[in-house]
Amino acid sequence: MEYCGGGDLMKKIKMQRGVFFTGEQVVDWFVQICLGLKHIHDRKILHRDIKAQNIFLTNGGMKAKLGDFGIARMLNNTMELARTCVGTPYYLSPEICESRPYNNKTDIWSLGCVLYELCTLRHPFEGSSLRQLVGNICRGSYNPVPSHYSYDLRLLVTQLFKVNPRDRPSVSSVLKRRFLEEHISKHLDPQMMQEEFSHTVLHRNRAVASQAVKTRAGAAGTFI
Repeated sequence: MEYCGGGDLMKKIKMQRGVFFTGEQVVDWFVQICLGLKHIHDRKILHRDIKAQNIFLTNGGMKAKLGDFGIARMLNNTMELARTCVGTPYYLSPEICESRPYNNKTDIWSLGCVLYELCTLRHPFEGSSLRQLVGNICRGSYNPVPSHYSYDLRLLVTQLFKVNPRDRPSVSSVLKRRFLEEHISKHLDPQMMQEEFSHTVLHRNRAVASQAVKTRAGAAGTFI
């Protein structure tokens, strides 16, 4: 497994002691997290436990890696819905809280929670009890992102937090936002860009990739 000397993103957030990250830093980490999530969603894998503690930093905190695939699962097809209630309470989507079937859009909600934390240094949904927390999640009730962040970034948070999963964007469409798109080339070389964004390459490699993921997941346990 790769060693991530920068610790996890939650540790980094706590070290800020109330001092906000710059918009540039937030976007840079967020794009890397999205690229990792796109890679697995393209292969019909749900992470199911996206949270700041499962995002690890390398290269002095510049590189973000999505990790801990201990409760990830594969879907047989794109429309299949998972039904197991899993994940960390602060990051649970409304559909999981209400014991409804869910798909990759539940990861998008959790992704929104991470983006919100990067902008505010706190959880978007809180409560004095689990019941109150669940109620706030199901209502989509949270304080707005500070206004010093860009309009595009604040708008994206509201879109990731749509209570109806059908209204949330896919991670691929998120990465097509112009203010994010320009950051992608900083993290993917041209060959990797072709592999990740070419449907031809993806479909040709999907069967091989799926088998490889199953094998690695079985061998590694928590990391892919």
